[in-house]
Parts: sequence; structure tokens; C-alpha cells
Amino acid sequence: MTHTEGKTMQDPVLVEVIGSALSSIVEEMGETLVRAAYSTNIKERRDCTASLFDAAGRMLAQDEGGSPLHLGSLMGIVDEITRRYPAGTISDGDTFIGNDPFTGGGSHLPDIVLVSPVFLDGEITAWVANLAHHADFGDRGHAHIFQEGLRIPPVRLMRRGELQNDLFELILLNCQVPHERRADLRAQIAANRLAVTRYTELAARYGRDTLVAAAAALLDYTERRTRAAIAKVPDGTYTFTDRFDCPELDDELDLGVTVTVHGDEVTFDFTAPPQVRASVNVVWTALYAAVYYSLKTLVDPDIIPNAGLHRPVTINAPRGSVLNCVEPAAVNGRSETCQRVVDLIHGALAGAVPETVTAASNGANTGVHFSGVDSRTGRYFVYLETIGGGCGARLGKDGMDGVQVHMTNTSNLPVEALETEYPLVVEEYALIDDSGGDGRTRGGMGIRRTVRVEESDVHFWLDTSRQRSQPWGLFGGGPGASAGVELSDGAQPVEHGYTRLQPGDRVSIHTAGAGGYGPPSERDPEQVRRDVAEGRISAERARTTYGVEA
Repeated sequence: MTHTEGKTMQDPVLVEVIGSALSSIVEEMGETLVRAAYSTNIKERRDCTASLFDAAGRMLAQDEGGSPLHLGSLMGIVDEITRRYPAGTISDGDTFIGNDPFTGGGSHLPDIVLVSPVFLDGEITAWVANLAHHADFGDRGHAHIFQEGLRIPPVRLMRRGELQNDLFELILLNCQVPHERRADLRAQIAANRLAVTRYTELAARYGRDTLVAAAAALLDYTERRTRAAIAKVPDGTYTFTDRFDCPELDDELDLGVTVTVHGDEVTFDFTAPPQVRASVNVVWTALYAAVYYSLKTLVDPDIIPNAGLHRPVTINAPRGSVLNCVEPAAVNGRSETCQRVVDLIHGALAGAVPETVTAASNGANTGVHFSGVDSRTGRYFVYLETIGGGCGARLGKDGMDGVQVHMTNTSNLPVEALETEYPLVVEEYALIDDSGGDGRTRGGMGIRRTVRVEESDVHFWLDTSRQRSQPWGLFGGGPGASAGVELSDGAQPVEHGYTRLQPGDRVSIHTAGAGGYGPPSERDPEQVRRDVAEGRISAERARTTYGVEA
């Protein structure tokens, strides 16, 4: 094997080669997890993320198929592990598990993180980590964190390669679907083991010192590129406010941001009300993940997603607020709020970077939860789905229809898999006509999904937003349609996002559309006629809004 310790990191080709290798490791780790997983939420919906950190806990790579919001669950866990476990007490073959937002290792409890050290020459040189959303904690309250599931601080699940069965059984005892958790956690262990092997193989080729130097060079490169991109944004102070609603709250919340661009640095100052007795509070790691994502997409989407991106960025939010909550705030629905954080930043910077910003997307993660006992198996089941919606229109392109946007990146669960696994029937799965905002470029369309329940006493829980407001358009573009939920006759009404369903009851979830971009009068008439022909808008809307006979 060829060793290259003598090369300096002034060799950009070597840095690029090693950087690509690190990216390949996390991609293979993520695919291994998906292929080995048992639950539909991981093996079908791919609600998981893989990442690689240096010895100091700085992120070096994250898989492209993962969710940007999962960075909030991964960020800081290595720091917490090394704080809890002094040098010399961590061994090769150890794996740590955590999910708690307030003690490191999570941004909500279903996201369980497994972290393993990589030892080279007797020293920790890197950390591999993967996260999987365990769709288990159904039929829970959300007044505070203690109602939302089992809190796991970063603790050792594997010791020198041996599973700590007492801890494993303790975790499984607190799960509602333990047979799924047992298999999925083992899949996470296997994914980490593979990543450790791949990193060790890379070190055998290039040498430990070269890998460490290349990692530092990658972080510095990302910082330089981020600063260069920020410097192209006009200096100034940009503000935006928006209103946030969710089924758990009777009133809307006022959220705001002031973005200050000065040279090659940027500061985000958020305003938010005090944390609420509901699941939509956000811990600081999730807020930071939303800000980093937003900045990257607006200034340079091709920036490598590593910790170098974070260096020119300052983020402030009131401690104890919805956007920077403290224990014991409930946080299960934090993804809905983080989607609105992205809207705030896009709205604030619309005038500064109109060529890259999008109008408001559906503004939610629209999580639906069905849980109960499946009489076919006698087991408890928990079905989780996050349903996509409209994507905001851009300067030169229409928004995409019925997709996951911004902070979420999961697939949908195929109808065939859903109906095989759960006592549920999907009666309709369609785009909602006329739900996209009008404009020179049109906003994306929302989704309507109707599910019929086949068992008794099925608990239904809805996390969504934009039921009271509409996703806004930009520069004369119109708003998208709001979200909503409808029940069949005789079904118990949804109260604060929750109801209990009986056999034959139907629930229809409508996700929000997205805002348009630019005046509708400037849309190409042929595009309008095509929209009518494809059923995206009605002939009446084409005539009254666009002035086109179709």
C-alpha cells in the first residue's frame, strides 16, 4: 500500500480525493442502514442520516440522502460523550447511544443516534454516527418532554464490541413496538461497524496524519467558500416576520428574524414568544441546523456540508423561547417550527438574493400518526408518515408539486407497503388542484391523502402548520392554499390534533401548496393552457387570474 504522510495539504487533488472518500463512507453507511433496517419508516421512507466527525466532534461529511434537520440531532453529541467519559475510558469497539435534546444526542426523542469512535495508532481519530427515526412513541402527550418517550443521555450501548444487554433491554421495555426497535438498533450498530472499517481502510492507504490534515483542510476550504459566497450578498440588515400555527395551540405564534450581513459574515437574530406547552419548541441544535441549511441554499448550494460552513455565522435567539427552549419543553413536533425558520430567512433575504430565494413552500412537515392494536398479529402498531406539499416558486422555475421541502428529505411510504404492514387502507392519494400560488412562475401543489381505518380505537395524531395562514408569494406572486384535515361522517372530531378512530372511519389530510413568484400577468399563456390541460389549475382560474382562455 502507498503511504503519503510526506505530502502536505497544499495538494488540492489529494484533499479532494480524501474528501470524496469520506463522503463515500457516509453514503455507504446510510445505505447499509436502510438495507438492514426492519421498520417501514427506515427501510422504505429512509428517515435516517449518516455522518462522520473528526476527533474534536466537528462534522466532516453527511450523506446526501439524509435530512438537514437531523444535523440538529447529531450536532454536539461527540462533545457530550467526551465530557462524560474522560480520556482513556473509551475503547475501540465502543458505541454510544443517545436521543435526549437537553443532554446531547437529539433534537426530539424518536431520533436515536449511535456514535462509534475510530481508533488509529491507539488514538481516537474520528467518530462515525448514524441517526434513525424510530416511529414508536405513539399515543403520547406533549405538555413536556417527560410525556414524549424515553430520554436516553449519551451512554455506552456497546463495550469493546459487546452489546450491553441490560441497557438494551431497558430501552426495549420502554418502547411500544420493541421487535422493530431491536432490529433497527442492530442495523444502526452494523452501519457504524462498516463505517469504522472503511475509515480504517482509508487510513491504511494514506496514513493517519494525512487524513487528519486533509480533514482540517476540508473545513478551511468550506469556510473560505462560505465567506466568499456571503461577501456577494449586499451588506445590510434584512427583517421578516411570519405567523406559525399548529393543531396543539389555540393561537398563532409570531416569529421573526433580523439578518445582518457585514462583509463575509452574517448574523441571525430571532424573535419568538416563550416556549409553549406543546410539542413545537425547538432546541438550539435544531435551530442552528435550520439556519445552516437556509444559508447554504441561498448563497451556494454546492458548498460541502461540513462544520466549516458554521464559522462565519452567528445565531441568537431568546433562551427559554419557542426557538431556543430549555428543559422540560416538549419538542416532538420541532420540524414544523424549523420549516417556518426557513421561511423567515427566505423572506428576509428575498430582496438581497432574489435570484436564489424561493417563495414560501408548504411550511410544514405534516406528520400523521396512526397507532393501535393490529388484530391480525395481536401486536401494537405505530404508523408514521410525513406527507409532502408544495414547493415555492423560483425566479425561473415553477415550484415542484407534492414533495418534501427544506428541512425534511424522507420518501413517501408506498401504498402497497402501508396496507401490507398496517390495518389501514389508502382510498385517495392525489395532488390538490388549484393549491399552488399564482405567479409568473407557479407555486407547487399540495397533497390530499385519505386513509380508512380497519381496527377499533386507533389513535390519530396530526402535526402540521399553515392551517390558519397561507404560504406567501414573492414579488407579486399569489399565496398557496392552506392545509387542512377532514373526517368522514360520524368520526370523532380532531381536537388539538388528536382523535380516536373506529373501523370504517376515514381521515383526509390536505397539505398546503406553495407561493408563486412574480405577477401572474407575466406568465406565458401557453404555460397557463398546459396547467389547465394537466389539471393543475381550473379554466376559471386561468381566465380570471391569468387572463387566458383555455
